[in-house]
Amino acid sequence: MFRSSGWPCHDPVEIDLLGAGLIERLVSPEPGLRPDTIRVTDAGVAALALAQTLNRRALGAHEALVRLTAQWLVAQGRLAWTGLSLLSPEAPGGGWGPCRPDVFSLRISSFEHALEPTIHEIKVSRADLLGDLRQPGKRGAYFGLAQRVWYVLGESAQGEPIADPAEIPPECGVLVACGDALNIARPAPARDARPIALPTWLALARAQPLDTEAASPQHCL
Repeated sequence: MFRSSGWPCHDPVEIDLLGAGLIERLVSPEPGLRPDTIRVTDAGVAALALAQTLNRRALGAHEALVRLTAQWLVAQGRLAWTGLSLLSPEAPGGGWGPCRPDVFSLRISSFEHALEPTIHEIKVSRADLLGDLRQPGKRGAYFGLAQRVWYVLGESAQGEPIADPAEIPPECGVLVACGDALNIARPAPARDARPIALPTWLALARAQPLDTEAASPQHCL
């Protein structure tokens, strides 16, 4: 709406917003020269503010679970990174493409085939999870970088997991958050080990793994 300077789009979304009273139509004083316009109502502003608050809250919960998962991995003796931007050789559409895992980790080993690169995908919203599960190409990109892929399921407002482990594809493991702990609901099957690609090594070299002193052993169950 803001990009159109208030000009009507005449689409189903606009009809829904008008019907809900979140926007209103302003009749042009010069019908032959200027079109009618629309503007956000006070109720619409309140709805936008609420949506922004909920988005911020969800982002905070997501980042907290990302941190908890990384700490859990470090407590097990792994190196863990968050916020990486990697290139996967199995990106959607074929060929190399960008991939942003929530948590990427390696075992500490001098033997390359024992590094066991692993990706943990963090989900705190059921809607976000269901949208993700409809993207097999995204999981394929993860498997282009990792031997194991896990989904970490947060808790709903009622304190229940946002999904049943059976809803997660069988090629992925499932961790379930319970307060400040993580419980293994289903182990992640391991794929055959293969050398880590040079672009991944370069990304890891530019990034900083989670400080080992920041991890608390009490999270390792």
